[in-house]
Amino acid sequence: MSESSSTTTVERADGDSRYEILVGDRRAGLTAYRDLGKQRVFFHTEIDEAFAGQGLGTQLVRQALADVRASGMRIVPVCPHVAKFLERHGEFADITDPVTPDVLRWLKGRLG
Repeated sequence: MSESSSTTTVERADGDSRYEILVGDRRAGLTAYRDLGKQRVFFHTEIDEAFAGQGLGTQLVRQALADVRASGMRIVPVCPHVAKFLERHGEFADITDPVTPDVLRWLKGRLG
């Protein structure tokens, strides 16, 4: 997946289990996930301070969630930034699953 808006690009980096937002050729941020069956569990999002306040976090999460939809998977928003985005953008409600204690235990085991 790769989508551009001028010099801003969002790419899925499957080997690292994350989506990255690039400004030019510099990584400005990422949102990390782990897959649990058909669920993509988002657990961390960050934007480099040099790029703060430009709406890149919203752009990153929007494109990542659109990719999840296109792949036929579901979203589990452990990450507070992703959860807040979903509260404000109901268009992903139909593919969003709740964060449960079982998912949190599984994620903790995966992350160590």
